[in-house]
Formats: sequence, C-alpha cells, structure tokens
Amino acid sequence: MGRLTVVVITRNRRAGLLDTLARIEALPERPVVVVVDNGSDDGTVAAVRAAHPDVRLVPLGRNHGAAARDIGVHLSRTPYVAFSDDDSWWEPGALARAAALFDAHPRLGLVAARVLVGEERRPDPINAAMAASPLPAEPGLPGPPVLGFLGCAAIVRRRAFLDAGGFSPLLFFVGEERLLAYDLAAAGWARCYVPEIVAVHHPSPHRPVARDRRRAELRNIVLTAWMRRPAPVALAKTARMGLAAMRDGDARAALVAAALRLPAALRRRRPVPASVESAIRLLIEEWPDR
Repeated sequence: MGRLTVVVITRNRRAGLLDTLARIEALPERPVVVVVDNGSDDGTVAAVRAAHPDVRLVPLGRNHGAAARDIGVHLSRTPYVAFSDDDSWWEPGALARAAALFDAHPRLGLVAARVLVGEERRPDPINAAMAASPLPAEPGLPGPPVLGFLGCAAIVRRRAFLDAGGFSPLLFFVGEERLLAYDLAAAGWARCYVPEIVAVHHPSPHRPVARDRRRAELRNIVLTAWMRRPAPVALAKTARMGLAAMRDGDARAALVAAALRLPAALRRRRPVPASVESAIRLLIEEWPDR
C-alpha cells in the first residue's frame, strides 16, 4: 500500500522482531516497513538485513524509547503511518480500512485499534475502556473519541502526528500515548476507537519488570501534568505522589525520577486549551486513577 507505512520499534528482541516482520510483510496491503532499532546488541540489525532486505532499517546508537517512533515517522513518505512493536502486528485488511477512514474524514488524526492478545486472542481490557469512552461523540466520525490508546495498536495521519509533536523523548516509555493524545486534541485533530480495525499483540517474554513499569508510569503521570495540565492540578498530583511516597517505594522512586526531569518538563510546558482540559476532567470523573 503506497499510502501507508508501518513503523516498528525494537530493542534486543531479534527472534520476535523477525516473526513480526514476516507477518507484516505478508499483509495484503503490502505496506512500506520502517524498523527503528533502539541500540540493540543482540545481532538484531544484521538479522533484519539478512532476512528482510526490503525493510528500511534505522539503527540507532542508543535507546530513544518511544520517541524512536518519531524518527520512523519523519522518514516515512506516506500520508498515514501505523505503529507496531516487535511483538505486535496488524490483521489483514486493517490497514486498508484505516486508510479509507482517513481518506473519508479529513479531521481524523488517529485511529486506535481493537487489540487481541496472545494465541487465545483475548480482548485487551483497553478495548472496553475505549468503547465506553465518556467523551461526547463527535458527529461524522467513525468511532468514540479517545484521549488514550496503545502505542503498538495505533494508526496516525502523518501530518497530524508531526503537527502534535510526536511522542515525547522526556517520557521515554510507559504512558507516552496520553501526552500525544492531549496534543492531538489541542491541535484540533480527532482521535477515534474503531473496533473493526484490529491489531494483534503477543507480549514478549523479554519485558521490563512490573516494578520498573509502574515506576515509569507514576513518573510520567506527574510529568504529563506539569507539561499540559493547569498548575493547581500538577501541584495536587505531585502532592499526592509525595504522600504515597511515604509508604510506597515505587512512588518514592517515581517522585525522585520526576523531580530530576521536572526542569525539562517545565521548559516543555504548554497547557492544553480549556476544551481539552474539560475532556480530561470528564475522563477522570469516570476513571479516577488516570
């Protein structure tokens, strides 16, 4: 498909990546494929070059986290870009459906797919959450609006992604999607959950330990608030984290990590418009743990 690129980011998951690339290259849409390698040292680069010579490979000297996707988007020359990780891919026909939706809806900036997990194809819990979005429906759009999604199961209009600034290198990994959703909304781009578009996720056994993921998520909640939410909201979130840190080692580690990155977050501070802040508050009323 000459109108769509799949950007895959990876780090030290050679075997899983090769399987994922075989699945993506077998899709009937025949998308352009860009692999951005986050500084692997397990032979990934050589293996991709040998097994998948048609893939555009971008070896990075260090781990850029989720922002490696930005590099792939910048290198893409198609109007639409789908994201995969090295343990996720797209169902046949999903990319064609997404391209047709983008063609039909010029304001549509992002499509969040339905995600099926593992060999059992279990629905990811995020599917039900996005389907039940409390945000007001936007007439003429193909699904419920969202202010969050899974990075490995999203398709974007390239112009909207670049307009919103892409994924933040400051957040690195975990929860980086929330900030991008806020920025797309602030820039006037619609974001929809479309269950007819399906991504498959077979979580790699080589994943960060749960403790590290939780610490990164807590850190990024605070940093995102300082970058985009009103100052009283950011202060309140930081204070709650401080209280939690008195009894929770993960919260304590997250608070220290957030403090180290706070000067950079404040340099990037750009509060969202009132309409987007209202939508965020509506979500929090429905799901207070956001």
